[in-house]
Amino acid sequence: MKPENIGSERGYRILRHIADGGMGSVYEAVLLGAVDFQKTVAVKTILEKYAEHREFVRLFIGEAKLVADLVHENIVQVYDLGLADGNYYIVMEYVDGLNLEVFIRAHLDQGLPLPTELGAFISSRVCRGLDYAHQRTDRDGLPLGIVHRDISPKNVLLNYEGVVKVTDFGIAKAREVMEQDEELLVGRLEYMPPEQATRKPTDARSDVYALGVLTHELLTGELPSRGAWSLQRLHRLGMSYPKPLIETRPDVPEDLAAIVDRALQPDPADRFQTAADMGYALEYHLYHEGYGPTNVTLRDYLRDHFPSLTAHHVDLDPTIRPDASATLIENRANTIFGSRLDEQPPE
Repeated sequence: MKPENIGSERGYRILRHIADGGMGSVYEAVLLGAVDFQKTVAVKTILEKYAEHREFVRLFIGEAKLVADLVHENIVQVYDLGLADGNYYIVMEYVDGLNLEVFIRAHLDQGLPLPTELGAFISSRVCRGLDYAHQRTDRDGLPLGIVHRDISPKNVLLNYEGVVKVTDFGIAKAREVMEQDEELLVGRLEYMPPEQATRKPTDARSDVYALGVLTHELLTGELPSRGAWSLQRLHRLGMSYPKPLIETRPDVPEDLAAIVDRALQPDPADRFQTAADMGYALEYHLYHEGYGPTNVTLRDYLRDHFPSLTAHHVDLDPTIRPDASATLIENRANTIFGSRLDEQPPE
């Protein structure tokens, strides 16, 4: 599919290519309307080599249908599903910002500690977005049973107004909306709960586990482990008990570390039972003394600490300056397909 043909029949004009992911490409585009009306959007397509793969196309269409009616501050909104040159594309909210993978790596590359309270705030917002999705019902009031199943740093975006957004429901499952086979292993294994990694049924608690992994990484810069054992290896052996977070970063408040440790319990019954429960726990940690971070706090942090990110440039290795002035950040969002795993890792 030629970029210039994407959405042209429906009033979209492609402005530039943003990025390629494992399965798709993302473009910045503008929707043109009457009297010089314009709206900036993001357009996601399937890479040409996957366009004939029925399973990938099914997942792609399913994502658009699934997210179409999810309207929440902490979820990237989908506006349209189109067809050009025989290939489908999704039109979605354009997020002017960066993803958590870039955020984490930038701190590590500069040898700077990850901000503990902002990390907890970011995770609390992901909880709110996930809980909204988990609680959605159909027109008859029946639960849709949405499970994201691919929560990872690439799929959490921070816009430059300090708003946290969950994206890429490409491998989500839902009752009737997508007839997803639980035995199809897709996603990033290092963020998967044991039940998903071993191809067992998943539910909202599976997303809680993945968010526990993400929060651990957001607070420590490391994925959970058990000594020298990776989560991938532990999953395969049925021993997914990562060591307590406090052992990796002793300066993290004990109550916050306990929240992450509970989310990472191998048995779903031992985790927070809902994303809302985990969100409440994080919010109590943040605000029980009266004050805590907000969207504005995150906005100011991004502006002050990422001065090297410039307009219309995707910089995957930004330099952080602790003493930076409030320079406006203009790194474009990387709303791409996350990594997918088609087979178990090698022994």
